[in-house]
Amino acid sequence: MPPASPSRLTANGAIPPLENGDHLTREEFERRYNAMPALKKAELIEGVVYLPSPVRYWRHGHPHTRLITWLGNYETDTPGVGAGDNTSIRLDLDNEPQPDGFLIILPECGGQARISDDDYLEGAPELIAEVAASSVSFDLGKKFDVYRRNGVREYVVWRVLDRQVDWYANRGGRFEMVNPPADGILRSEVFPGLWLDAAALVQNDRKAVQAALQQGLDSPEHLLFVERLRRDRPA
Repeated sequence: MPPASPSRLTANGAIPPLENGDHLTREEFERRYNAMPALKKAELIEGVVYLPSPVRYWRHGHPHTRLITWLGNYETDTPGVGAGDNTSIRLDLDNEPQPDGFLIILPECGGQARISDDDYLEGAPELIAEVAASSVSFDLGKKFDVYRRNGVREYVVWRVLDRQVDWYANRGGRFEMVNPPADGILRSEVFPGLWLDAAALVQNDRKAVQAALQQGLDSPEHLLFVERLRRDRPA
């Protein structure tokens, strides 16, 4: 059995800090996180607290920016969807991850996630994107299963050291790898027009990444998707 959750208060009445490996309820995790404004990232995965190591530039910081730019450009041309960066997500009572990026269909347009009264995202985003070091990363271990089980519909993992982008689609409760077609462009099944030239992303060819995305944004299926979101959104 895991160790019991540490005391809610220290001997002097202060809120204990988050510690790597703590076993906490989601409520206690949020309480301690909120009491540590200098802490920028912490995750609760299967009831266990994970605190990140210092972030390196080429292994995470720069790839993170490129991934968020891609998602943000799609959001700009797709009214009815929302992009997020390093946002805590209440998936279930034991899991509150803080993924590198995500896309949601807005709740008022029929999306599966909700924004709580205290401004947390609740429920699974349609798409989550993570920057990982390699194939043995945490993002492809416990978090992979947590996202699948909670209904994340697409999961994109950029394995920086392996120079590989993996795209998974949730089909029947299982994440299945999406293989790129002959043109090498990965296409979202949930967000029409969200196209990714994975080879260009890995090679830091920003113009090629943007060109592939623009092709998707100009596609008939994206125009139909935007129109559907507009119809579903209340006046």
